[in-house]
Amino acid sequence: MKQYIPLYLFTLLFFTACSPKHLQSPVILEIIDSDYRFSTDILLNFSKENNIDKSSLYQWQNHWVVFTDSKAAEALKTKLENKFPRLTIKFYEKAFYNFNRQKQCHDKPADEWVNIIMTANLVADTTQQNEYMEYHRTQFEKWPEISKGFCNADFQQLLVFRNGRQLMLVISIPKGESLEKLNPKTSENNPRVDEWNKIMSQYQEGIDDAPKGTVWVMFEPINN
Repeated sequence: MKQYIPLYLFTLLFFTACSPKHLQSPVILEIIDSDYRFSTDILLNFSKENNIDKSSLYQWQNHWVVFTDSKAAEALKTKLENKFPRLTIKFYEKAFYNFNRQKQCHDKPADEWVNIIMTANLVADTTQQNEYMEYHRTQFEKWPEISKGFCNADFQQLLVFRNGRQLMLVISIPKGESLEKLNPKTSENNPRVDEWNKIMSQYQEGIDDAPKGTVWVMFEPINN
């Protein structure tokens, strides 16, 4: 069943997709099939042939994501392009925003994580795009309450990637926890988080094939 994420960044559902190890230099490869001839089974077969851990694979409709380490990403991208030349392969190389629990909370991270991956677009206006990027560049300094909220919610990591207008968001939480349970703690006695979310909603819209009125869509982990 497809799941859609309406309105704000933190109106989220929870899916289980455990990361067997913490990636040192995480990147995202997105596979887009415009005519729906590609399939999850094809990706799983390709992953098996190339020793890709299936826990790194996610899907939303005709979009698939591989959440992997940068050391393997370039070679993997080339193999995908060579084997499936009609597909669109997008590379999200470096997160422009990186909340790290150990650095921002001065706390030891959990041994095992669950990753939640979502995507949305920035609005087309380049001035607003620049404002959005500046908000994130200065967030730790000017909006410390946001990091405090992530610490309170036991977030292990929060990454935001960008390719053109498209954003990829990764939220990592401890294995066995639910984001539905943890997420309200970000704004508990912390109204600045609600203020931040309201401001951010002005800069975000759904990707081209998202359902009308939907901003963030969530990739489901492939657990076959």
